[in-house]
Amino acid sequence: MTVSWIDRVDALAGVDDATRALAATVPSRRLKRGTVVFRAGDEATAFFIVLGGRLSVTITGPTGREILLYEVGDGETCVQTTLALLGVRLYEGEAMVTEDAEAVAIPRVLFDRLMNESPAFRAFVFDSFGRRLTDVIHLLEKVAFVPIESRIAAMLLDRAGAGSRVEATHQDLASAIGSAREVVSRRLDALRDRGIVELGRGVVTIANRRALETIAAGLGDHVTDMGRP
Repeated sequence: MTVSWIDRVDALAGVDDATRALAATVPSRRLKRGTVVFRAGDEATAFFIVLGGRLSVTITGPTGREILLYEVGDGETCVQTTLALLGVRLYEGEAMVTEDAEAVAIPRVLFDRLMNESPAFRAFVFDSFGRRLTDVIHLLEKVAFVPIESRIAAMLLDRAGAGSRVEATHQDLASAIGSAREVVSRRLDALRDRGIVELGRGVVTIANRRALETIAAGLGDHVTDMGRP
């Protein structure tokens, strides 16, 4: 049996031979970091599945404030694309490649055919849609209920992994947690003054992981920025 990109997506392992043959007609493609996949107002012409690397999907408000809705990684799909294709709507956000990526763009006509003819593919699409929608709901919950300092701490720990270095600008972090850059800058300055992080140009280094974990858990002291999320 011919090996194709579909073999790299675990959730599609059980598709039938007919679906596999249709999928094999669509080649994967490489996307360089910084590539804009779609912008707000664009028409959806294909269904994207990321095979490797990462895409970030953001929305920008009337004031220019940007919020990261979610990231799309290995074997994942984009809920904005699913909404636009199924609802015949225009994109409302922007997707940019943040790590060199490989992806498949299934044309709308073929996507519609797979949705109609392949139960396994249809289940994959709706399962991915449900999980991504849950991520967006969790983001809204964090913006509404979790203190800004806890969100910053959690984001730094997540991005650092087992290390201590996070390569991100203050604007990157603000977009990721749904806040404003100036608010994040003030909070990072406060964390630096307490010896919890060190700040460099485009880099945040965790100096006291235990203290940062305490803040991320919501157990640390928080300074309120009145009227600013």
